[in-house]
Amino acid sequence: MSSTSRRSLLRRTCAGTVALAATLTVGACSSGSDTGAASTGPVEITYWSWMPGTQETAEAFNKAQSKVHVTYQKSPSSTEILTQLSNAVKAGNGPDVVNVEYNALPEVVSQGQLKDLGSAKDTVGLFPQSVRELVTLGDKTWAVPFDASPQELWYRKDLFAQYGVTAPKTWDDFRAAAAKVKQAAPDTRITTLWTDDPAPLTGMAWQAGAKWFAVQGQAWKPAVDDAATLKVASYWDDLVKGDLVWTQKAYSPEWTKGLVDGKTLSYIGGPWSGGGIKTMAPDQAGKWGVLPLPTWDGTPATGLMGGSVFAVSKDSKDKRKNEAALAFITFATTTPEGIKARLGSGKSTALPAFTDVRSVAATTFDPAYFGSENPYTVAGNQVDTIRPGWVYGPVQLAVNAELKNGLAKVASGGSLTDAVKAAQQKAVAEIKNRGLNLAP
Repeated sequence: MSSTSRRSLLRRTCAGTVALAATLTVGACSSGSDTGAASTGPVEITYWSWMPGTQETAEAFNKAQSKVHVTYQKSPSSTEILTQLSNAVKAGNGPDVVNVEYNALPEVVSQGQLKDLGSAKDTVGLFPQSVRELVTLGDKTWAVPFDASPQELWYRKDLFAQYGVTAPKTWDDFRAAAAKVKQAAPDTRITTLWTDDPAPLTGMAWQAGAKWFAVQGQAWKPAVDDAATLKVASYWDDLVKGDLVWTQKAYSPEWTKGLVDGKTLSYIGGPWSGGGIKTMAPDQAGKWGVLPLPTWDGTPATGLMGGSVFAVSKDSKDKRKNEAALAFITFATTTPEGIKARLGSGKSTALPAFTDVRSVAATTFDPAYFGSENPYTVAGNQVDTIRPGWVYGPVQLAVNAELKNGLAKVASGGSLTDAVKAAQQKAVAEIKNRGLNLAP
């Protein structure tokens, strides 16, 4: 679909724009109960998030029109917002709009905490397939994507050149480069395996063709220890045993110091990582670059690392609140004004999932820090290489917790292979414990 067609359809989407907020026409977009009386003041909705720029997004929406007022509540983290949402829904006072990460969405859906956003289906249909399929569960639309986060390799261009390392196109190239760096500088490594965050492993397994969960009829089929995942785990086990990579906690002082001091030459992250690097090392402009992640056979492919969505809690039952919530969500995810508000600090390189506003996002960040490798261009090109068919399961967070336990043991002699096998056992046990159907 052309960008002109996308914009045309978006204008016709009932969930759509500030104009919808201005009129709040009750029609096909509505769902839930109706109070039956028109409000004389703005429709009041609540919005919970933990991410930078989200309060500014709510404030921009409030300024753009007068029919809806968004009250913002900040949560400490992506993990804590899930606990807060669960407790609030149990008490019957969940927020109208909430952000959750892609990997948590099936879990909160399976626990009955969200509304089906069928009225946003046309809007979601404008997004790339790789993210669209992550918010469509059981043929229902449960959220609207905000960003697309293909895994990438952020690297020190100057130090790669110093050690004679060329951009690795395959994982074999990466292993050879790792050995070359260690030989040239014994106190330096090409990258770090995080020992407390399974997100990189998840993305790399996805890239390799893994499919940790599938639906068979009315049952869930977990396969966390499939062949593709075990291949990735074995590869990193070998890098650790060969002392070719560091093993450190994510974003720890040790990890940060290694990147800033040039003792760690690269970082496997997502598009949003660029803003963090600039904040962490403001004096290293021109020294950092970004590359597509190495692949197994040289064919472009990647998985996601992070990313978030906008959803509506089950407690948002009033028709006018539902329309207001969807108008705000569409503003935040698909309009230039919403994107500018979210990313306007210039400290983030998050890549909007909605293609037509990526050029707007690019204007909020000075790409000169990364020289000729514009982070938005590189990330945008990678979205089309995200492997289709990945499904996050209803026990994904329990799997992540088990992987985190296994990763913590890697630094002291444990293996990723064992961690993956334990995570599969955890997936099976959790599906049974929650009363969900387990496929044979």
